[in-house]
Amino acid sequence: MQTEFDKYLEFPCQFPFKVLGQAHDELVDKVVAVVQEHAPGDYSPSVRPSTKGSYHSVTVQVTVTSKDHIETLYKALGDIELVKYVL
Repeated sequence: MQTEFDKYLEFPCQFPFKVLGQAHDELVDKVVAVVQEHAPGDYSPSVRPSTKGSYHSVTVQVTVTSKDHIETLYKALGDIELVKYVL
């Protein structure tokens, strides 16, 4: 990824990841497991269902330490089978 997060953020900092995925019982657990793997901590993600209930939006605040850390989390979260988008 060729991002410019390092130009706009001072590390370490809190960074919100919004994960949009299929409405499935395991989505939140899988998102938290990936975040724990790359940034261990105590997380309380917020979950919002779509209007039709087909998708869920999972938002989690993560303490990131570098531009590479953010990019790694974007890729790892996007690799979850149930995930459609990571914002």
